[in-house]
Amino acid sequence: MAVTIKDVAKMAKVAPSTVSRVIANNPRISEKTKQKVREAMEQLGYHPNFIARSLASQSTRAIGLIMPSSTDVVFQNPFFPTVLRGLSEGAHERHYALHMTTGKTDDEIYEGVIQMVQGGRVDGVILLYSKVEDKVLAFLKERDFPFVVIGKPFSDEEEITYVDNNNFRAAKEVTEYLIKLGHKQIAFVGGNLNLTVTVERLLGYEKALRDASIELVNEYIVHEEFLKEGGQEAVRGLISLEKPPTALVVADDLMALGVLNTLDELGIRVPEDMSIISFNNVLLAEMSRPPLTSVDINIFDLGFESARSLIYRIENPREPVKRIIIPHKLVKRSSCSSPLPEEPEIVS
Repeated sequence: MAVTIKDVAKMAKVAPSTVSRVIANNPRISEKTKQKVREAMEQLGYHPNFIARSLASQSTRAIGLIMPSSTDVVFQNPFFPTVLRGLSEGAHERHYALHMTTGKTDDEIYEGVIQMVQGGRVDGVILLYSKVEDKVLAFLKERDFPFVVIGKPFSDEEEITYVDNNNFRAAKEVTEYLIKLGHKQIAFVGGNLNLTVTVERLLGYEKALRDASIELVNEYIVHEEFLKEGGQEAVRGLISLEKPPTALVVADDLMALGVLNTLDELGIRVPEDMSIISFNNVLLAEMSRPPLTSVDINIFDLGFESARSLIYRIENPREPVKRIIIPHKLVKRSSCSSPLPEEPEIVS
């Protein structure tokens, strides 16, 4: 015979309604009572029927995850498995499931989101990107549907809850680090300019150069996909310049790996001939040769805090808009050094 809420209530010596509130993790129930009820549930082997509860409460207890349009990027870049781990843990903490949608084009993603929202499949959604112009975001705002963005919205005037790093400051700090090492010819290898993270990091890089009275060279700014191949394409173009850079700010570790491979093929040493700083501090940054100096953006925390913020917003509809900034840290390894002294010109 199946164990019921009444059985749990009897063992825990509480009312059945208290058991229901404990299952829902109601903040009004004391931790002592919650512990007592959970112990009774465990002893009796009781598992809440969330499907039945969802039908009764008109809640799915599911969160929609909206991935970027390129599925290749999602599955190749280590950023995404790590942020998904954080999202999963944040959702599991409150007994929410994850429902993922992706597509090869922006239109496919848009259609997937419409089906997800209008079909009542989820209680809220998290966008794992922030674009300069995004009709998905406009749709969610228009419907007043609960959502959170990982990444800063393009417009500061947008009333949107988001979780992000201070990418402007991080890029400014790493560029200043290279300048202090003595570099003046510093290039920026970023992702698509339609992504807010690229714009923010580019602005931080440019501000550091202006503050140091270093001329901005347009040819030193390159934009590619956040993939290994993107880094390879970018560095070939930079090395072919009449005056190539001595240091690179690369917006992603996977791109930086492509940069390292290409430089090795060309016989250019890192860091002796070229210094490299990248972002994300995923495992391959530590394992690359040489190990990469990289900005740790706490990817897991980006996901975890996004899930928590969305669930809190779902359960408290009047919750005000929040801007959560996850701290970053520069992890110094072996890919940066002072530039070699320039050879004096021989005057005949």
